[in-house]
Amino acid sequence: MTLLAGKVALVTGGSRGIGEAIVRGFVAQGASVAFTYVSDGSAARSEALAQELGTQVRAYKSDAANFEQAAELITKVVADFGRLDIVVNNAGITRDTLMLRMTEQQWDEVIDTNLKSVFNMTKQALRHLMKAGGGSIINMSSVVGVFGQAGQANYAASKAGIIGFTKSIAKEYGSRGIRCNAIAPGFIETEMTAILDESTKEKYLTSIPLGRLGAGEDIANACIYLASDMGKYVSGQTLSVCGGLNM
Repeated sequence: MTLLAGKVALVTGGSRGIGEAIVRGFVAQGASVAFTYVSDGSAARSEALAQELGTQVRAYKSDAANFEQAAELITKVVADFGRLDIVVNNAGITRDTLMLRMTEQQWDEVIDTNLKSVFNMTKQALRHLMKAGGGSIINMSSVVGVFGQAGQANYAASKAGIIGFTKSIAKEYGSRGIRCNAIAPGFIETEMTAILDESTKEKYLTSIPLGRLGAGEDIANACIYLASDMGKYVSGQTLSVCGGLNM
């Protein structure tokens, strides 16, 4: 089954972790995919991934938190692929610390990368989605944006902001055939969670009813659903993919 055949998707932060899983999932479902990376250190890995997945995949160095770079990226993607149907705003970072220790820089970096980037990419993509007759915007939030987390006030604020932004865009552009939804992952096995010690992982596992950490594929499958016609009557929603954690 190719649920995304003929579609062009853009995934920010697609070179590793959840983003890479989304890129792979979209390609498996027939989509052409553009994805971004930020650091020079990710260039070789990103180009290798694009080469592995085939000619319908391209990697772009671009910082979604930068308004001008976001505009240039969208222009390049549309020029290279001819259209744009799906945008997955996945780029994100953490700068965890207690509020009394949090610096202005730690706050700004997280808000810019996690929240401002969603504004930047959505702002630039909307006209192209309307030109295509509609499309799907998927914003990566977090269960932390729903119920908060000590030591993550900046991250929680950015992810909660994404939920409100998502609902607003869904209301503004639903009449133009554009759906906008958020996904709120729980604890997902990525390079970031791989550095956690076993006692910390066990603590998390005891709070998850399904008894396991999620996989990148779990998030990718949710994105496929929301990007495809299977989710064509779903908009303005936040889908928690968390093993029952957010109940």
